[in-house]
Amino acid sequence: MTMQLDGRTVAILATDGFEYSELTGPRRLLEEAGARVDVVSLEKRPIRGWQHGEWHQTVDAEAALAEVEPKDYDALVLPGGVINPDTLRQHPEAIEFVRRMAAQGKPVAAICHGPWTLIDAGLVEGRRVTSWPSLRRDLENAGAHWEDSPVVRDGILITSRKPDDVEVFTQTLIDALQQRPQPGSEAAAIAAPITLQ
Repeated sequence: MTMQLDGRTVAILATDGFEYSELTGPRRLLEEAGARVDVVSLEKRPIRGWQHGEWHQTVDAEAALAEVEPKDYDALVLPGGVINPDTLRQHPEAIEFVRRMAAQGKPVAAICHGPWTLIDAGLVEGRRVTSWPSLRRDLENAGAHWEDSPVVRDGILITSRKPDDVEVFTQTLIDALQQRPQPGSEAAAIAAPITLQ
């Protein structure tokens, strides 16, 4: 595969209870495309995944949230799993990280239950999104326009429904990153910021 994302860095924000394939699948595909991917968590320690309704393998968190800044990354991935986003949304520093990534016009990609975190960050009002079906009412109550599609891209927001959508979800993020100016380039320096309404 050509290294389409050389020089790009992506954060995957997760904690215990993340849906295993929704973290490891995007990480693998992004790395194959040439990106550097960091798993960022509330603490720098192994976090435990969830698969088929049971606890699964752990993944090392390369960085604690307190150690990183949105400027360090070109995009953000929010895996699902019920426990993971429900825990993250209770931590103001996690919500602020998501909000600041969006405010800097960087792609924010959330899958399955991951869009719960987008609600708390105030990013879904007036936006087209998808998610695991049980989140539909939560997203609509927050002002989003929900649809049942494998992937929905609305500006910098990319959302998908479930593990089966991981490939199209990640490819959409790769496409979004390729459309942004390379960090440090003249185009990046003069590009107008993208903001969420």
